[in-house]
Amino acid sequence: MAWVAGVDGCERGWIAAFSDPELRHAPIVKVFGSFTEILDCAYSPSLVAVDMPIGLPETIDGAGRGPEQAARKVLGRRASSVFSIPSREAVYAVTRTLNGMAEIKAGHDRAGDVASRTSTPSKRCTRQAFMIFPKIREIDSLLRDRPELRLRVREVHPEIAFWTMNDEKPLGFGKKAVAGGEERAALLALQGIPQATLCLAAPEGAKRDDMLDALAGLVVARHIAAGRERSFPSEPERDSHGIPIAIWTFPPARSPAQESAEDTPMTDRPVPRAMIEAAAQRIAGHARVTPVMQLGTGAFGSAADISLKLEALQHAGSFKTRGAFNNLLSLPVPAAGVSAASGGNHGAAVAYAARERGVKATIFVPEISPAAKIEAIRRFGADVRIGGAQYDDAQAACDAFVAETGALKIHPFAAKETIAGQGTLGREWDLQEPDLDTVLVAVGGGGLISGIAAWFAGSKVKVVGVEPEHSRALQAALEAKGPVEVTVKSVAADSLGARNVGPLVHEVCKDTVDHVALVPDEWITKAQAVLWRDFRLAVEPGGAAALGALLSGAYAPRAGERLGVLICGANVDLATLGAIVG
Repeated sequence: MAWVAGVDGCERGWIAAFSDPELRHAPIVKVFGSFTEILDCAYSPSLVAVDMPIGLPETIDGAGRGPEQAARKVLGRRASSVFSIPSREAVYAVTRTLNGMAEIKAGHDRAGDVASRTSTPSKRCTRQAFMIFPKIREIDSLLRDRPELRLRVREVHPEIAFWTMNDEKPLGFGKKAVAGGEERAALLALQGIPQATLCLAAPEGAKRDDMLDALAGLVVARHIAAGRERSFPSEPERDSHGIPIAIWTFPPARSPAQESAEDTPMTDRPVPRAMIEAAAQRIAGHARVTPVMQLGTGAFGSAADISLKLEALQHAGSFKTRGAFNNLLSLPVPAAGVSAASGGNHGAAVAYAARERGVKATIFVPEISPAAKIEAIRRFGADVRIGGAQYDDAQAACDAFVAETGALKIHPFAAKETIAGQGTLGREWDLQEPDLDTVLVAVGGGGLISGIAAWFAGSKVKVVGVEPEHSRALQAALEAKGPVEVTVKSVAADSLGARNVGPLVHEVCKDTVDHVALVPDEWITKAQAVLWRDFRLAVEPGGAAALGALLSGAYAPRAGERLGVLICGANVDLATLGAIVG
């Protein structure tokens, strides 16, 4: 079961309130000595909403960071509770433990001098802000060292959370007052926090107002996990390390008419960013955050600055787990369960997601599917049906099964739910590497590149597709200005072997994909060998195709270009890989 958490600082460290996003279980409230302990505890929350400043600008222009300035505008007389955090240099001006009032005063004076020098107009830091600098540094260091956590840890502010719960109206009492505590507890009760929890004494090492603030963070975390989120400011900034700078809350309750009007995408794109954001929150805790490997300039003999996004480490061995979970968590599942046609990876992902959700899965695969992929599908508990020479034959059999049984069909690329799920990879990659110039993405049916291109649409990042020379459905569609049938013959045909990308993929990609690079099969297998030899990564042909484009020169980056290469599939037959690498 996935958990979310609200967290506040307290005397003994941190107080955390845990529950599932649907609040089926009463919140569990505990005190921890370090923030890392919260992330690594038995509940392992997929989303943490913490009352602590996250993201530190190098200089401060105005009365604090952007989130603090935006929050004060709506809080009325409670605005003073949002105090200013100074520059990164000021927060790190004193890092050793201070003992006694004299040391604390000297440390505060030193940090104040730095804050004054790095702010316009010049402003020293308050004693209240200075006393939480160690906790700010604790989270900041963690997010700098582990970029994948930037999706998982969000800054909240209790006064903004309670203002939201109060229909965007200021509260009547301060939180230290008895009446203020009662007012906040009543608002939490309206958000579903059980009275039994609200009547509990705070755990040792924390105060009651700390506990209420942690529960307010839990409320915000639940809304964010459900795809209902709002930030102050409305367009979050990033600091010099790429860490987002924003206070997060959620929109207040709306009428059905308001829901309908506000949920209409303010864009003509078939898969807007908001759809991908919602998918990211929906699948949080179900799909892994996969790492990026920085190789630097000169890797593979290139003059570009190269990194590898290791999506091959995803559950079930490929990115397709993202789209599978987004479908299962977005759509009603009938008694007949779910069905999919697949060359292997999509089937394994659907089988894995269905098993995790307790749903029956029937997967149709063509005769060309490798034994390793078929075995993986069966291992995840699905009913596997083999037939037809190519992927499209398996799809026809799947369609007939769905028509007969009423099962939910999960298409590997011709569905917005799938594309939005795959788009979460682009969102995650963007947060991990905000300065990329170009990404290389392998293309089969086009669901993956559609999702990634939909995320990066309108940004400076150039999205380049990679197809085998003799399996070029997307390139053919872009040239013909519409989907067309192609013949397929490639070493990567089991995963990059669609004959036709279909109208939805073409519609997404025609304005968002820069171009498609074609890579010879021999360079795909050479890329597999390089990934095993140099990194001990066992990768299937389709998963290595993007690197093959770089190695072969099918894509030639310019000097200094920041190039991200997607390694996207690990379901390889080890005997076949052994023959390739010798």
